Amino acid sequence: MTPALRSLLRILRALAPAPLGLVLAALLMVGLAATDFDRMLNLAQQQYGPNAAQTVSAWRKLIEDSAALPDSDKLNKVNTFFNRRVLYKTDMEVYKVEDYWATPLEFMGHGAGDCEDFSIAKYMTLRILGVPNERLRLIYVRYQTGNTAPIAHMVLGYYAQPTEEPVILDNMVSSVRPASMRADLTPVYSFNSDGLWVGGATASSADPTARLSRWRDVLDRMRQDGL
Repeated sequence: MTPALRSLLRILRALAPAPLGLVLAALLMVGLAATDFDRMLNLAQQQYGPNAAQTVSAWRKLIEDSAALPDSDKLNKVNTFFNRRVLYKTDMEVYKVEDYWATPLEFMGHGAGDCEDFSIAKYMTLRILGVPNERLRLIYVRYQTGNTAPIAHMVLGYYAQPTEEPVILDNMVSSVRPASMRADLTPVYSFNSDGLWVGGATASSADPTARLSRWRDVLDRMRQDGL
């Protein structure tokens, strides 16, 4: 039995007896995601040790328990999971380089990462949970409070509709909030696996994997990890 099929059976048991629509949604989710959880768990244990394996196991349970929830609940649960379970540390502290985009496995394996790592892990988890790609964007912003100088930051945005105001998942804020409540953030550009948007544009302006080498690289490494 494949890892994806085992995950499907667990989800179906959790849903039973459930309306047919929920069962079909679970089938669609597993078919789209095809995440090799067993491979990720084995890699976590081998490369990072038992604490990392526990985190990956808890992440897997989060996904199985959240599969049938509405998007709003998925957003809150995923945001809370990573914000509470993983520490913020700079790339220099974790990887000894100025800028590194970690895969979710690397992020959970080290138990620490920076804003890009939080955003990528949340994005990929929500995609596994069946949230449509067009509703999710990683958003590069300038973060500024008071009279302090702005700093580069990344958050994850969820768009119920492409032209609507997004809600923001941020490692620096415990709750998911509408963008209008985040006056401390100024968007610069946003992207997902399909598009790249500059400022407040509603149409994609480029192929993100062609323009963003770190995004292309982390996507390749995620496939190797089992995502």
